[in-house]
Amino acid sequence: MDFQLDEDQRALRRGLRDVLEGRFGRDALRAAVDAPRLDRELWRALGDAGFFALCLPEDAGGVGLGLPEAVLAFEEAGRVLLPGPAVATFLAAGEVAGAAEGKTVVTAVAGPFVPCLEEADVVLGDAAGAVALRSVDPLTPLHRVREHAPGGDARDLPGGEAQGPRAVLLRAAEQLGSAARTGELAVQHARQREQFGGPVGRFQAVQHLCADMLVRAELARVAVYAAAVTGDPLEAVGARLLADDAAVRNARDCLQAHGGMGFTWESDVHLHLKRAWVRAGLGGGAAEAEEALAAAL
Repeated sequence: MDFQLDEDQRALRRGLRDVLEGRFGRDALRAAVDAPRLDRELWRALGDAGFFALCLPEDAGGVGLGLPEAVLAFEEAGRVLLPGPAVATFLAAGEVAGAAEGKTVVTAVAGPFVPCLEEADVVLGDAAGAVALRSVDPLTPLHRVREHAPGGDARDLPGGEAQGPRAVLLRAAEQLGSAARTGELAVQHARQREQFGGPVGRFQAVQHLCADMLVRAELARVAVYAAAVTGDPLEAVGARLLADDAAVRNARDCLQAHGGMGFTWESDVHLHLKRAWVRAGLGGGAAEAEEALAAAL
């Protein structure tokens, strides 16, 4: 049995990477950090590219693809740290007017938090009385809802409970993209940075860091891709745990590989770590995911 991506999927990934890096490259990322706000023009450009309509049927104006292709799209979004409530907008496409075209920004209650509440046009779930927080991620403003019932965010998305596992899996795909990207950044720095007469990548300690990052990212990739194929809710939860772990630990190891420079504001590494922390807390966090898996055993 062949589990490799087919040519159409590879072409989709290449095309989305070109669009995302072209519209939200490093210069745009740093500009967004300096002046945090939701870029409506970027959102509409993603809509024009079919990003939010990937899984809509063709007769409904969509691209007609499936969950595996959606996972590839959100993996690419995670690589560039795309800001905004992309998961909620994607899941609302076809049910909330303008979401598929990127004209309507949709956010949703995700566990105890609501991301980008003030900039969204539509809020799914009960966010009444939500209190603004100081988010660790400068590109993800957060509000905390007053009460949170375990698993409640799944019911707040269009389509009811069936959307819950998709939201979990798409956030896991974003984490996977970030984990892979920080691994690449660590290897690039290890090859270029020279100390004691050679690149720091020749030191075994740095090599071990990079190898561990690759293993974590690829293990998470297998889990995320498999859950996208099966659509199994518990597999999505397991993939989420692996992807959260890979994103957070890879960002930390990337900081170590960069040395003191990695801790500076000018480096992008800290942005991946902060986004990974925030994503890991959406939808109830690791504790709820672990309880869901334990209950099914």
